[in-house]
Amino acid sequence: MRKKTFAAAALLAAATLTLSGCGGDDGGSSPVAEVSADATQQSAIVLDQPFTKPDLVLTDTQGKKYDLRAETKGRPTLLYFGYTNCPDVCPLTMNNIAVAKKQLPKAEQDRLRVVFVTTDPARDTPAALGTWLKGIDPQVVGLSGDFTAIQTAARSVGITIEPPHKDKNGKTVSTHGTQVVAFSPKTDGGYVLFTEQASVDDYVKDLPKLIQGEKP
Repeated sequence: MRKKTFAAAALLAAATLTLSGCGGDDGGSSPVAEVSADATQQSAIVLDQPFTKPDLVLTDTQGKKYDLRAETKGRPTLLYFGYTNCPDVCPLTMNNIAVAKKQLPKAEQDRLRVVFVTTDPARDTPAALGTWLKGIDPQVVGLSGDFTAIQTAARSVGITIEPPHKDKNGKTVSTHGTQVVAFSPKTDGGYVLFTEQASVDDYVKDLPKLIQGEKP
């Protein structure tokens, strides 16, 4: 794995430019705005100043309120913003995490929290999220709710998402950043960002350390 330490403030400015079309005109194959190749080609980026975990309360797949900070306090947590109708990067990312997670000891699987927050809440109802995630990993926490709250929370960890819109073919798409934010069980700070480059092998190598609150 290629890793590099970045200042959170500097990375925030770069990360907010890195979006995936996720089904848009470019098929999600390239970012809307290019940033430094040195940053975008890393599979994991370690921050010297971790992000604060978003103060976010949404609805889970059971229709219950889920307070992100309270529910994941003191637990290793992976946070991802995406949507179920995404044809490429979202299912790939979630499946990579799920495959790697299954290789952990049962106790570590139970400690790890993987949270998927939809960027398309109008279509991704709690029931729709539950159905989609069941086919990937039933333990993943799926959250839906107010788009503005979701957008604000994503921005606080350097991820930009845009309101769902129609592409030139009339298809609804959601343009969003594709980083997975890892939060430490020791400090609850978001100290590692996994990019689109992260593979199953990368997660397999890094998850045991992340679960212990160590740097990968």
